[in-house]
Amino acid sequence: MKARTKTAFLFDMDGTLLDSVYEHVMAWGQALHENKIEVPVWKIHRRIGMSGGLFTAALTRELGHDIDEATKTKLRDRHAEIYNAISARIQPLPGAVKLLEHLSANDIPWAIATSSQMKTAAPVLAKFGVDPAKHVVVTRDMVRYAKPDPDLFLAAAEKLGVDIKEACVVGDAVWDMLASKRAHALGIGFLSGGYGEEELIRAGAYRVFEDPADMLTHIDEVGGRR
Repeated sequence: MKARTKTAFLFDMDGTLLDSVYEHVMAWGQALHENKIEVPVWKIHRRIGMSGGLFTAALTRELGHDIDEATKTKLRDRHAEIYNAISARIQPLPGAVKLLEHLSANDIPWAIATSSQMKTAAPVLAKFGVDPAKHVVVTRDMVRYAKPDPDLFLAAAEKLGVDIKEACVVGDAVWDMLASKRAHALGIGFLSGGYGEEELIRAGAYRVFEDPADMLTHIDEVGGRR
């Protein structure tokens, strides 16, 4: 009898496993303000989940004029500096640690695929028991393009040695769901990043949960069988 193929789970990090979306919003807001660029906070929030490069490109469109490359680099570096300074207070979302422990205990493949660069991801990975030396972690600096391009999730599936079509992309933003569709994976949305259920479904989510704890309660419904 042919062995059953196990579903793999490819997780975004910020807003999905880590309660960090609004810290990113504040860090970007402060970096922009320091450079005399004023953008409404809600518009910053709507772009969290993009890479820093895509964020600054979207910012250029928002402002209606170009931002020179030196300023873009300065903004990205300052965002990382501010975020790292406050990251010690950030906590995992409810159920994040138990969800990953459940998957590992039942030999279900999983990986982290985040738009953050390793310099901002590394200090917080340990908060939910992830060690890049032992677990598959793909960050923005490891791929050519970030979300909504599928590169992060394709790279994570490749490192796990699984078919992306047998994987679920788990994220909190429309950018995650759009990337999952382009990667030909199923998308699972979380409400813990601030996007609404209808938005996530419209972007491609086939199931939406409140947070990792809610997904763990229903894990058998999304292919996470023992």
